[in-house]
Amino acid sequence: MNYQKQFTHMFLAHLKMTFREKQAWFWGIFFPVILMVLFMFIFAGGTNREFQADIAVVDPSPNEASQMLLEQIRQLPVFTIESGEPVNREQAEQWIKDKKVDAALILPESAEAGTVQLIVNKENEQSAVTQAIAGIVEQFIQQANLAAAGVQPAYSLQFSAVTSGSGELEYRDFLLTGMIALAIAQSGLFGMSDMVEMRRKGLLKRLRMTPARMGLYGLSDMINRLVFCVIQIVLLSAIGVFGFGANVHIHLGGLIVLFLAGALAFAAMGYFISSFSKTMEAYMGVANIASFLMMFLSGVFIPVETLPDWLQPVADVLPLTYFVDGLRTTMVYASGFSSSYWMELGVLAGWGVITYIIGSFLYKSKSIAATR
Repeated sequence: MNYQKQFTHMFLAHLKMTFREKQAWFWGIFFPVILMVLFMFIFAGGTNREFQADIAVVDPSPNEASQMLLEQIRQLPVFTIESGEPVNREQAEQWIKDKKVDAALILPESAEAGTVQLIVNKENEQSAVTQAIAGIVEQFIQQANLAAAGVQPAYSLQFSAVTSGSGELEYRDFLLTGMIALAIAQSGLFGMSDMVEMRRKGLLKRLRMTPARMGLYGLSDMINRLVFCVIQIVLLSAIGVFGFGANVHIHLGGLIVLFLAGALAFAAMGYFISSFSKTMEAYMGVANIASFLMMFLSGVFIPVETLPDWLQPVADVLPLTYFVDGLRTTMVYASGFSSSYWMELGVLAGWGVITYIIGSFLYKSKSIAATR
């Protein structure tokens, strides 16, 4: 039997086994969907809401300066004053302890005092909301100082952003591509468990006694996983776009090439892990370590640049880092075959080819064959 017929029969056999196995459908299709929806709600569910904070205001000794500051605070759209009027300090502190308000502002007792005190809950001192409130109040005080001194600011900051993509981009767009990359990576890493099970049952030993080639057997299983990855990317994209309003701007040619390279690379990694794992527990342990390492260090949820400096070199060698960047390049920015794209494609191809060759060698080696 020639190689083409061997590959066709092996691929059809893998496809039949996959369709018969309910666990494969759950972990290959439904689990990534559940994970995608969960993280979309957690990380992107509130991205359309403007920042808003509830505060209490204490004016211990009303005076001209405190009244001026109070009126200016009321004009800040990001702050909502609880009860609409100043309260005493005891009431403000109780609201903070009960987490009814995010912070309290103590206005100066006189024009000469010149101190505005910010009180927050100790438990939330390092939270993003508290830091945002502190930054807003600090800027407010600076503007009030300039106004009191009669100084007109000479410079101002105008903020804008540009992108190589089209349309407005939001965090959910980046999260969508990150989750698609993660789902495809996990499908490849965990998708070769049947190889370990076949070894445990002695089926691989019998297969080696036939004219079948182990390299073609592993390749046919990898292509079978590729079919699952196609379903994943279509399903997850539909949920992200129609369910959560994500925007995609696709460069079709670049996406297809990168998708094929990424799906095959991670399937090759799963094939490599299965080549030296003697039990299912060992296989799942190694696959889980690789999956969690890449999940949190490859820029799926947060940019790699925000990681500590000593961790960034680790992220630079992980294949999922380049797969995530490539998907964002071709699905969010609609960029084509740029220099960064070819680097990302090359790294994925390198990981795929090297792990596939090593995995095939281990399956063929006598030391591994003796354990089957």
